[in-house]
Amino acid sequence: MHDVVLELKQITKVYDNGIVANRDVDFSLRIGEIHALVGENGAGKTTLMKILFGMERPSSGTMLLHGNELDLYSSKDAIASGIGMVHQHFMLVDSFTVAQNVTLGIEPRRGFLTDLGKAAQFTK
Repeated sequence: MHDVVLELKQITKVYDNGIVANRDVDFSLRIGEIHALVGENGAGKTTLMKILFGMERPSSGTMLLHGNELDLYSSKDAIASGIGMVHQHFMLVDSFTVAQNVTLGIEPRRGFLTDLGKAAQFTK
């Protein structure tokens, strides 16, 4: 399984009020794969992505990145691990390109300006 980049095992998120957003979610991402996460409102899609981006902590379960345990306490930790998140449309900057939105906060620089060529490489 050397081609597995990211693996989520038995990810569960239970909020303090007892609401279960995710229960025993298993997911693996291999090199070259593209996935879509779909489901009804309230199905736990956003919660799962917030966990993967360090914005929320799972109640239980394990995340592995390239076979190493991944413990995220913030989005800064996720970004440092090479994980980015494109938020839902209302969190995007309308006047920015896809590359600029993807690299927002970690923009590659050329002097004082964003290096748009390098930023575009993040979207490939």
